[in-house]
Parts: sequence; structure tokens; C-alpha cells
Amino acid sequence: MVSGTSPSAPLGEKLYEGKAKIIYATDDPAVLITYFKDDATAFNAQKRGQIVDKGPINCAISTYLFRQLEAAGMATHWLETTGDRTMRVKALQIIPLEVVVRNLAAGSLCKQTGLPLGQRLEPPLVEFYYKNDDLGDPLLTGDRIRAMAIASEEQVATLRRLALSINQVLTDFFMGCAITLVDFKLEFGLDSQQQVLLGDEISPDTCRLWDQTTDDETQRVLDKDRFRQDLGQVETAYQRVLERVLAQSTKN
Repeated sequence: MVSGTSPSAPLGEKLYEGKAKIIYATDDPAVLITYFKDDATAFNAQKRGQIVDKGPINCAISTYLFRQLEAAGMATHWLETTGDRTMRVKALQIIPLEVVVRNLAAGSLCKQTGLPLGQRLEPPLVEFYYKNDDLGDPLLTGDRIRAMAIASEEQVATLRRLALSINQVLTDFFMGCAITLVDFKLEFGLDSQQQVLLGDEISPDTCRLWDQTTDDETQRVLDKDRFRQDLGQVETAYQRVLERVLAQSTKN
């Protein structure tokens, strides 16, 4: 597989380059190309590196999970996967909110609240973060969202409802992979009909995933925490997730 900071052949006009993906235009303004890079960042890009073949792995995992969600009636931006690192997606006006769903306490939630690692959250916790790197993607309250006019109250309610529905589908799917979906981040946007669609990606970059076949707190980590915490074997963990997702997808 090709090494991955940018494509070896041009894909069209580059519209945007983020930490993990590049967005390109197509002949159709309603359709874009997403290119998955191998670049890895953590702590608001203060830590940078590369994970070998992360782009193809995350592209493949996202493809299968978008298909699962579409089959369950969840509308996403995914149209088709066109290469090992590329997919065609619907152009969205991104709502600048990162929606985080937490099933178990981990990461920043433990640091900020003192909740013990792994404590189950009933019901799942839904949080909204302002998608703004300059401000450090801060956690927002409903009142702050209203004051900032980021999204209407109706849109916020829709995002919460969709996030919980997606959580149920993904939790059940990963359970079949012997993986616990600890928490994950979603991004949404509006299409040309002003319909709210799921965008971005669903992968070990955006999900916290624990292997159910081991109780070892280090070995069970199958996500970007291996990169954040210098646990090693990052590529192996991502590949393991892909293998289980592929195996489970063939059963469904």
C-alpha cells in the first residue's frame, strides 16, 4: 500500500486538509472525495506521528460501519468507496459540534470528574464539543450552544437522538466482534435538502475500543489510545479491529 500523507495521483481540487483526511472536489458540487491519510495526531495536534497503513485501514472500517448504519436506517454521507484510501461522500455543511457518546467512563471524563476508568454509564452520556482547534475543542453546555448560535435547539435534539441510535447499532455490532465500544466521536452536517447526515469517519481514530478477549488494561486497547499513551503495537491493534469488523460484516 502506498504511504500516506497525500495521494500519488491528483484527485481534483483540494478543498481542505485536516489532521487525518484530505477533501477533494469532483465534477459534481454535491459530491466530494475523502482521502484517508496515515498521519496521526493527539492532544489537539501537540503530538504528531504516522501509523503505517492507517489510511487504508480506517477507510475500510468506516466503509463497513457506514454500511451497517445505512442498513439500520441511519443516513450518512457515504456514497461508495473508490480505492483503498478514498471514498465518495455527499457534500455537507458541517455543524461545528463534535458529538461524543460515552458508554463507559474513560479519557477526559475520568480526569475531569474522578469517575473510575471503565465505570458503566447508564444511560449513555452524550456530550457536545465546539469543533474549533484554536479554542481546544471545548465542552459546551446547551446554553452556550444557544448563545453561540452554533445550532438550533431542534438540531441539538436531533443530534442527540441520532447519536444514541447510532450508539445502539455500533454497540451491538462491536459486541459481535468481541469488542466493547467505550466511547466515540461523531460529526454531522446538512445536505442540500437541509437533512442532518452523519459525516466524517468511524474508526479506531474516533472510537475508544476495548478487546473483550483480555482483561489486561494495556493489551485490551485497540484504538488511538495506543498512540496517545505510547503503548506500542498501534498498527497491530488497528489491523485487529479491521479483521474483526470484516468477519462480523460477512455474518450480517
